[in-house]
Amino acid sequence: MAENGMPGPVCDLSSVRESVCIHTRKIFDSCRDKDCIEDLRFYPTTAAQQVLSGCQMIRGGTAELLYVYTDVEPVTFNRGFYSIDMRFFYRVTLQVATGTPRCAEAEGLCVFDKRCILFGSEGSAKIFSSDTVMEESDIPGRIRTNLPTAVVEAVDPIVLDTRIAECCRTGCCECCLTEIPGYIAGCFSQDLIFDDCSSRRYYVTLGQFTLVRLERDTQLLIPVYDYCIPQTECCTDDQQDPCGLFRNVAFPVGEFFPPNSVEMPKDYVSTRNYCACK
Repeated sequence: MAENGMPGPVCDLSSVRESVCIHTRKIFDSCRDKDCIEDLRFYPTTAAQQVLSGCQMIRGGTAELLYVYTDVEPVTFNRGFYSIDMRFFYRVTLQVATGTPRCAEAEGLCVFDKRCILFGSEGSAKIFSSDTVMEESDIPGRIRTNLPTAVVEAVDPIVLDTRIAECCRTGCCECCLTEIPGYIAGCFSQDLIFDDCSSRRYYVTLGQFTLVRLERDTQLLIPVYDYCIPQTECCTDDQQDPCGLFRNVAFPVGEFFPPNSVEMPKDYVSTRNYCACK
């Protein structure tokens, strides 16, 4: 067996055993974005609407990315390039001050639309597969289009700001959502309110980090060292020693001695926690 049996940097190529052809997805183009999405309309649930009706102030909150719908279409007169339309669905939980010592929570939906253009090459082959089709006869897999596959990777956004807008009936001309997919509505415990008759509108500003790429099925020739055999044993201990876990926690010196100055958060985790508690 070759000495290099684990993934990682390779210094000695003499242990390569053979070249093999694999079927995988090749990344043709990719991009990353750091979007500050200002004034997204907040659509509350029925329970959240009751809380918001008596709110005095909206503080920070948290947001969870529920789903990203993607659609890929060729760009006219620009061969090999494709537009990727994305719709982000967020479950946002706001901290609402209602005059009591403890803030109440208001849950609702925000939707963000985004588009980017990437290179995805060309392909005209018709793709068939012998994979089993569930709930049908023994029929080969149906033909697939030869469009590249869009992959969107994203983390939960940061709630940067919230605001309330007083809106008269004649001044509210913005387009509202009329319907959402059933699986998105099922993520909420109560119905969402889209046609709000009140004079208030609620808006949220989010910070979103995303990676987008276009992939195609292809065959690649790669060097092989050996079969990838797991080297670590499966853990069978379902319960950790709580005292042992506590002993590994560093003593929180900063909690006992207040700092002379407060530093602003600089990374994703600390910024998200800071905005959620402000």
